[in-house]
Amino acid sequence: MGEIDEGLERAERTRPIPVQLSARVRFLWEKVAKNDTTALAEAAGISVRTAQRWAKALKEGKAPVMTTANEKKVEQLVRAKWQPRVKQRVRRDAETNGFMLHISGTFGYSAAAGSTDDPRPRTITQKMPGTVAQRLYAARDAGATQAQQEQILADALRDEYFKDGGRRARGLDVELNDISWMDLEGF
Repeated sequence: MGEIDEGLERAERTRPIPVQLSARVRFLWEKVAKNDTTALAEAAGISVRTAQRWAKALKEGKAPVMTTANEKKVEQLVRAKWQPRVKQRVRRDAETNGFMLHISGTFGYSAAAGSTDDPRPRTITQKMPGTVAQRLYAARDAGATQAQQEQILADALRDEYFKDGGRRARGLDVELNDISWMDLEGF
């Protein structure tokens, strides 16, 4: 998961997902599978017997013993199922009203003759329109790579921040070379 995916995910939650493995499995057991081992096995992509062992460990107050691969499955499933109504509301608001982007990264430029094209580190806070959120969510849903999502952000920052909505820097092109940190808010 890249910086942009993590930023979108952080913005979509009001509470972080559980940290402890036993709490994650308990969430899946109670909220997703509704205390049904067959449903838990289907949701997590494990055998019914493994789901039974996990349920037994939870009833005994212990952390379920599992492989690293199963831990990753559990984490991915919890991330996908955590606060679904909040995610829907946040996405709808972002696509309608836009969002505030806070980003620190290295930006490369190509512009008119006589100007420099050396990459420069910048920290930018910029209000982004809902169309950018629509493009980012569509890219994430389609399984876009980090580089493809960075290009969407670079194009949006070029238009909104560097060109100021088309009022300056007509021939400028912007490339986002590296993201140090990023945060999204105001959905």
